[in-house]
Amino acid sequence: QVQLVESGGGLVQPGGSLKLSCTASESSFSTYAMGWYRQAPGKQRELVATISSKGNTNYRDSVKGRFTISRDITKNTLYLQMDSLKPEDTAVYYCNSLVRDIVGTYYPIGSWGQGTQVTVSS
Repeated sequence: QVQLVESGGGLVQPGGSLKLSCTASESSFSTYAMGWYRQAPGKQRELVATISSKGNTNYRDSVKGRFTISRDITKNTLYLQMDSLKPEDTAVYYCNSLVRDIVGTYYPIGSWGQGTQVTVSS
């Protein structure tokens, strides 16, 4: 099974930027859709952004226009560029491989990594 390792989190002031990375252990990573999730304290994990194997992207409404998901197949790496960060973006961020059901809903299929903490605070 593909191992995923997230990195790039940290403490940033509101309005700041961070770029998260997710490195996969296998090249088969490129055949799957991929996504970034986040989980804030006391809340359920939520899907933030997705990128299909063809490069099509989607975002949850709260991050549209501020976050950008991308992937570098040559490096087996997924990225999340986060700009104009808000305190409500504070969470542990995870990546995962995705499959899509018949109605278009994405589901994670890989093992969860340790995640990377993002804290937005002044």
